[in-house]
Amino acid sequence: MGKVKGLATAATKTRYGRIAPIYDLMEVLPELRYRSWREQLWEIVRGELSRGSRLLEVGVGTGKNMPYWPHEIQFTAIDLTPGMVARAQRRAAKLGVEAEIMEGDAQSLQFLDDSFDAAAATFVFCSVPDPVLGLQELVRVVRPGGSIFIMEHVRSKNPRIGKLMDLVNPIVRSLMGPNINRDTVENVKRANLAISDVEDLDRGGIFKIIHARNLASSGGDSN
Repeated sequence: MGKVKGLATAATKTRYGRIAPIYDLMEVLPELRYRSWREQLWEIVRGELSRGSRLLEVGVGTGKNMPYWPHEIQFTAIDLTPGMVARAQRRAAKLGVEAEIMEGDAQSLQFLDDSFDAAAATFVFCSVPDPVLGLQELVRVVRPGGSIFIMEHVRSKNPRIGKLMDLVNPIVRSLMGPNINRDTVENVKRANLAISDVEDLDRGGIFKIIHARNLASSGGDSN
């Protein structure tokens, strides 16, 4: 990882470490909207994966998705920030959820190639310093043919709203961490993932569920 990218990753880790103790409190109002979307995402996952499938959740945060995790799936979850990991581990214990939860960087995953049948992330690739690199890492660790499920907010296609998001983005990024003006759909394509479906969650098309597949061959062999 280059020096600039390393510094950006360290800054992201520090920022989220600072807000980890109050993160759930900060998200109370947004979660009123997000809960149904989280449930919708994990219903899609449940419909796609078979019992015993191995899924990696990147950017687990404090574990907000855990109430919706399909019980028949084997979960591994990572987060960049120790404070978030600790809170996710406590939530898993409280909910009786079995999962391996650990620190990890989406841009440099500690797992072997083809370790998982699928991966998921919710509101994560808005914060990863190099989102395409992070998505390429998912391509590496998810088996060929496996699914990647992403819920994200993206830059509005409306010219006026998009420009406003560009103006506000530096403030939001410095205070909260995420970039609100990324084109995650395009980033998924740049990572050489095949998009199966993109579903708009709001009328403005800012919030989306992206379902993509890893069509890369394993070990350089063609499928």
